[in-house]
Amino acid sequence: MLIDSHCHIFMPDFAADTGDVLSRARAAGVAGLVLVGYDIESSRAAIRFADTNPDCYACVAIHPHHADRAGPEALVILQELVHHPKVVGVGEIGLDFFRDRSPRPAQESAFRAQLQLASAVGLPVVIHDRDAHKETMHILADGPEVPAVILHCFSADQRVAEDAWAKGYYTGIGGPLTYPNAHGLRETFRAAPHDRVLLETDAPYLPPTPHRGKRNEPSYLPLVAGRLAALWGVEVDRVAECTTGNFLRAFTLEDRR
Repeated sequence: MLIDSHCHIFMPDFAADTGDVLSRARAAGVAGLVLVGYDIESSRAAIRFADTNPDCYACVAIHPHHADRAGPEALVILQELVHHPKVVGVGEIGLDFFRDRSPRPAQESAFRAQLQLASAVGLPVVIHDRDAHKETMHILADGPEVPAVILHCFSADQRVAEDAWAKGYYTGIGGPLTYPNAHGLRETFRAAPHDRVLLETDAPYLPPTPHRGKRNEPSYLPLVAGRLAALWGVEVDRVAECTTGNFLRAFTLEDRR
């Protein structure tokens, strides 16, 4: 079985056919999904979705794009949401220096505050890092201990990857692994320790080849697994076994099976 460790299928993009999306995912062998929030409203939506689907879990957080709204009131709400039984992580949190939709000091402040929250309640963190690799790794190293760090949609170079793996972090990979020009990314994941990789779609974003330009969805995850299997020189079933085990450990779900 495959696990989509990061998607957003509670978004309006899926409102018209959510049931069909889930049915296609299950038919494709995707046995579990993590719905990831990016602000208070979406975090609540992720929880509602997970509550009504037994094979789904939720992560709650304020994304760096919305960091200027991560004030005391929002953080108090997050402190309540993290105790919901279907919440398995704090994320996605981090830094985005590509779009810079919130001031960088606000991004760092929100990032550090949510790391503290995750540490206090014993939840892993799901990290958004775009064009801020050095700063992200520094804040993680400087921050409190958390059960696990998942670098969602990993996009840094081999050096950063090796540093992350040495620290025990997990690296998430999705559609970009299949893109024709993603030679460096494929070489990075060819060398990845098999116990440090998670599969994800980030649906509705980043659809794999040959679905680029369309809405992404969890049923496309086997395309990512197939590309990773080719890089590792193993059968797809072996990729599924490895990445599902990694998912259960990263999100501390082994006891919930």
